[in-house]
Amino acid sequence: MATPIRQIACLQRYYITQVKFTKINHLNYMSEDLHIIQGTKEAQYQALYPQIEALITGETNLIANLANLAAALKQQFNWWWVGFYLVAPNNQQLILGPFQGPIACTRIQKGKGVCGSAWQQAKTLIVPDVDQFPGHIACSSLSKSEIVVPIFNNTHIVGVLDVDSEYSNYFDATDQKYLEQIVQLIVDHSLL
Repeated sequence: MATPIRQIACLQRYYITQVKFTKINHLNYMSEDLHIIQGTKEAQYQALYPQIEALITGETNLIANLANLAAALKQQFNWWWVGFYLVAPNNQQLILGPFQGPIACTRIQKGKGVCGSAWQQAKTLIVPDVDQFPGHIACSSLSKSEIVVPIFNNTHIVGVLDVDSEYSNYFDATDQKYLEQIVQLIVDHSLL
């Protein structure tokens, strides 16, 4: 039986041989297909991360990168809702950005709901049961748990990644770890 590290190395070799790339120009490579894998949550994130990096490398437009990131996360994990809220110019509310899933609330005040609270507290929030979260904003009654990851540009928050599941207790420290790393890719590759 292979050790977890050996399994990951095999998975990474498999990923490298399976994903096709098209040369767009001398600096930009774009993945033609998202390779969806089964396995542990961590293995899925580890396989998805380099694909997301390849997808957004060379593209500096924030909206384009957020749209592709939301689609990639939705395809891999099939969450109920995944998307972004961006800080409005008045710095008092979040405005709906690119997302995948049912229609959503378009504006959220700072400090309100899970998204507004994560923004105000400047930290990732994991909510196992949204019905128990004080002031939860129910954009969909089918959402049962949620994770919100702030997007930092230096020390300034420019938006949040919001992910909802129709299952209670769905998100954990593994999601937090990898979603924070994925959000950092957006900061590193986009003009904010």
